[in-house]
Amino acid sequence: MPYGDHPHHVANLHLPAREGGPWPCVVLVHGGYWRSGWDRTLMTPLGIDLALRGIAAWKFEDVSAAIDHLADVEQIDASRVVTCGHSAGGHLALWLAARHRLAGGVGAEPRVRPVAAVSQAGVADLERGWRENLGDGAVEGLLGPLSEGSELFAAASPAALAPLGVPQLLVHGTEDDVVPISQSRGYAERDPLAELVELDGADHFDVLELDHPGWQAVVEWLPAQLG
Repeated sequence: MPYGDHPHHVANLHLPAREGGPWPCVVLVHGGYWRSGWDRTLMTPLGIDLALRGIAAWKFEDVSAAIDHLADVEQIDASRVVTCGHSAGGHLALWLAARHRLAGGVGAEPRVRPVAAVSQAGVADLERGWRENLGDGAVEGLLGPLSEGSELFAAASPAALAPLGVPQLLVHGTEDDVVPISQSRGYAERDPLAELVELDGADHFDVLELDHPGWQAVVEWLPAQLG
């Protein structure tokens, strides 16, 4: 489904097969350290699983334009939207829930405001990620040249924008060697509405497996947030 004029402005919409709607929706954001290489199909199994549970799923490329487009999708109840992202997508899922707090610029007046957010092994603190050189310079690849205390962190990092004012679930494996669990632990200390589920022995991609306790924690948490 197109949501803009650019060739990449195309999303996958997974809907429950049964009669009903408009449906609550989970916005799925893939990871990959904000670089090409991964695309929205990484989250397809999660989207199908959500649709089977009676929850629509939306997968895309451009986060601000895509989530705001849900206001025009008749099958979706735009007042019941939760963002959910893996790795760098976890950063974007949290940022989408925070963008109404920005003083100006892209996303300052969102048409769709998430009621909750899920970060799966996410990069929640960009400044810390920059200092630790996560993804071999991935944070600078996203934001451009950086220095200590850069104002870009204040606009782009969920940790700098916290507290977000909505419930958040963070799921993170203790054996994650791509995005360390310290990202989620440090963020959870900043936001009283952030709940951290630590997955003993889990790695970076375990949280995407449908039968893993990490995904089960997400689907058990979602119904209360979506009503």
